[in-house]
Order: sequence, then structure tokens, then C-alpha cells
Amino acid sequence: MELPKFILGDNTDFPNAIYIIHTEFPRFIINLENDEVEWFEEFDQHDEKELETETENYIKQATDFYDREVARYDD
Repeated sequence: MELPKFILGDNTDFPNAIYIIHTEFPRFIINLENDEVEWFEEFDQHDEKELETETENYIKQATDFYDREVARYDD
């Protein structure tokens, strides 16, 4: 099965939260309500250094995806 790079999600147990799931490496989920990120990968020290520099980019990509999706609902 081919998955999209990002998936939009919500959960009625957390009515204010909007989740973006990143399905490619490094896999993560971000809660746009508070920008909390949960990584689905385990990283070594080398990976963590690179991840620190890329995290901002991943969050921006997730936010851009969300904005695009919401704009499509408004059309």
C-alpha cells in the first residue's frame, strides 16, 4: 500500500487537537494544538543532532500540509 507523506487526523477524546501524521522516515505525529511531536523512530546520537536541525522544517511541512487541506475544504 502506498501512503501519502502526511495524513490529517483527529480524535473526539481530544476535541481541540489536530494531528498530522508523517508517514515517511523519520515517522512522527504532531499535535498542532500545542506543536508537541511524538517520534515513532529510535535515534542514536548522530541522528539526534541531524534531527534537531531538521525538526523545524518537518513542522513547517506539516503545518503547510494542514493549511492546504483546510483551504481545500473552504473552496
